[in-house]
Amino acid sequence: MKKIKLLILIIVLGSITQQIQSQSAFANISDPSLDFTLVSLQGDSIRLSSMKGKVFLLDFWASWCIPCRASNRQLVNLYNHYKEKGFEILGVSLDENIKDWKRAIIKDKISWLQVIDTNGWDAVAALKWNIEAIPSSFLIDQLGNVVAINPDKEKLESIVRTLTNLKK
Repeated sequence: MKKIKLLILIIVLGSITQQIQSQSAFANISDPSLDFTLVSLQGDSIRLSSMKGKVFLLDFWASWCIPCRASNRQLVNLYNHYKEKGFEILGVSLDENIKDWKRAIIKDKISWLQVIDTNGWDAVAALKWNIEAIPSSFLIDQLGNVVAINPDKEKLESIVRTLTNLKK
């Protein structure tokens, strides 16, 4: 019985390891299957792959999402602290109403790059990145590699500090 349990444990761990490795193998913004172009608040077209070379957080959110709005308040502080060191955020809104999106940006005091696809859950970026819940975020290094998925506040700041060569 112990051998069977051990075998099952090895199979499960092997499967988890393989999933993690396969995720990291494709998770680069240069991959055409992940790249997208959306319109910014200023009306400019922003291509995800143009962010390569920067440390940034790809953040999927919407104005109607209460946890997203709470996350925005935390991100404002992080962004203000690290933006001078090269940290960026690319907010991707799944709002269907542009006025609601703009009001939320103002109310939450968001100063980082924002884009929108008014197709909601059917947004091209959301489909490409397999977004099933928001907020969803991906921390991306200078090489375009995803280095963290939905990191909590402490982990996010720790990795950003490391990637931007900062000390607290």
